[in-house]
Amino acid sequence: MDRIFTLDEARALLPEIIDDVGLVIAARADLAEIAHDRQALGSSELGGIPEIKGLEARIEEVLSGWTERGVEVKGVAPVLVDFPSVLNGVSVRLCWIEGERELAWYHRTELGFAGRRPL
Repeated sequence: MDRIFTLDEARALLPEIIDDVGLVIAARADLAEIAHDRQALGSSELGGIPEIKGLEARIEEVLSGWTERGVEVKGVAPVLVDFPSVLNGVSVRLCWIEGERELAWYHRTELGFAGRRPL
């Protein structure tokens, strides 16, 4: 059975998610730079295939850790996560996107991001 978060549980976990997002952002930026430099210059000061594989593994490790805790990863650029929940008897996702300071949005499960509303 998938985990269902209370609002308090999701908000308590969010600071850890935000800390982890810093790692994802740094790895994502390094991947973009390596790809660009390899395409434009033939090589990158940040490395090559071994470094790419290491950065991809770092991102996957973070995302897998979230998933194991019941958090749904919806995107990595920008980072977008949902916490399955129930509000007023309705299945919803408590929704957080990179750059937000707190968990302040939700959407009905079937509507996705376009259906976001403030909590």
